[in-house]
Amino acid sequence: MKRTIFLVFILLAFVGCKNDSKSPNVVNENQDQLDVKELTGNFIYFADVAVFQTKSELFGVVEDQKAQELIKRAEILKDQPTDEVKVTLKVKVTKKPEHEEGWENRIEIIDIITVSKVDQENSDIIKLRSQE
Repeated sequence: MKRTIFLVFILLAFVGCKNDSKSPNVVNENQDQLDVKELTGNFIYFADVAVFQTKSELFGVVEDQKAQELIKRAEILKDQPTDEVKVTLKVKVTKKPEHEEGWENRIEIIDIITVSKVDQENSDIIKLRSQE
């Protein structure tokens, strides 16, 4: 009798371990949600290039439908084509493919939270002008 109970206990332990091995797959399916971040920084779109800059990093922007929406919203606030706008975005950060040019990290915009003018007086932005 003890032997039968012991074998049933061992069998249940193995079956329980088999179910635990599936847990990491569930985490991997939800990993996309974990990669979403909220970032604040400056956005510029000039000469068909979209760039997002935080205080410590520079990102290329994946030009999809959300990026086009941000470009349109930013154009309204710009005085000159080279002006940046301050934005807060919900983004997914990825590495660029090895064979492509551009910044090492890129962002895909998930949601546009805020778009506003950059305060030119308190900004660290350096404006370049041509000498005539």
